[in-house]
Amino acid sequence: MDAEAERHFREFVETRSAALMRLAYLLAGGDQHAAEDLLQVALTKTAARWSGVDNPEPYVRRTMYRQQISTWRRMRRRRETQVPVLPDEAGRDAISAVDLKLAVRGALARLTAKQRAVLVLRFFEDLPEAEVARILGCGVGTVRSTTHRSLARLRELAPELNDRKPEEARR
Repeated sequence: MDAEAERHFREFVETRSAALMRLAYLLAGGDQHAAEDLLQVALTKTAARWSGVDNPEPYVRRTMYRQQISTWRRMRRRRETQVPVLPDEAGRDAISAVDLKLAVRGALARLTAKQRAVLVLRFFEDLPEAEVARILGCGVGTVRSTTHRSLARLRELAPELNDRKPEEARR
């Protein structure tokens, strides 16, 4: 990579790393270390092909999706499920925004990797079903049914989300 290309790459990383890290965090199921590794691998792969990348943001995002899918496939073979330890809830205000965030994080962590990926792509990335199907390598019907089952499971795991009014959920 020449000096000019390196300067452009560094500028891209400086300006977009926060948004990319949020995406990596969601894809990694709330595991900060795994998210950092995921983003680092994606940026390393992007840097290696920087001169041929026309639009770097979608390229890095697509690289992260594919890298995470590979990770999920390897983990599926291990037959091991990592479950975070939830803090004690005694004396906490169940309506606070912190409790809501913890409930959502915990519920998302308990979804399968595929369910989490579909929800992240559909609702965090706001991608249409056809694009999600293309990224994950499945059919649109699979995306629809997985979205439906994932939302039902999320409501089951975090019933406090069902009780919230729409204006409260936006806070």
